[in-house]
Amino acid sequence: MTNEISKARLWISYILQGIVVTMFLMGAVMNILQTEEAVAGATALGYPESAVLILGIALLLSTLLYAFPKTSGFGAVLLTGWLGGAVASHVIHQDPLFNTLFPVLFGIVIWLALWLRQEKVRQLFAL
Repeated sequence: MTNEISKARLWISYILQGIVVTMFLMGAVMNILQTEEAVAGATALGYPESAVLILGIALLLSTLLYAFPKTSGFGAVLLTGWLGGAVASHVIHQDPLFNTLFPVLFGIVIWLALWLRQEKVRQLFAL
């Protein structure tokens, strides 16, 4: 039995991963540069302004780990933790349901991209 993956499935997984990486890289860069929007968003959720740079670096490292095939699983775990923190922050602040569910959906996309092309992830999340 072969573990061949169709080209369409492979491309879909790379496109999904590319979207995730692009979104997280934009967020990480905004935090590292400490843009007004990043600082305002973090402080509105109760994070101190001094934490924005550290959060940006953590997000950048996690995203880069996810972007590279050999470390994508570890990066996915770290980004899932990041998104769990986002969900918790939105729940604590009683934000609208969309704001709370969006990180959950993003987490599903993170793992779906890997599930589409990695046999170990398919075994982990057997449907």
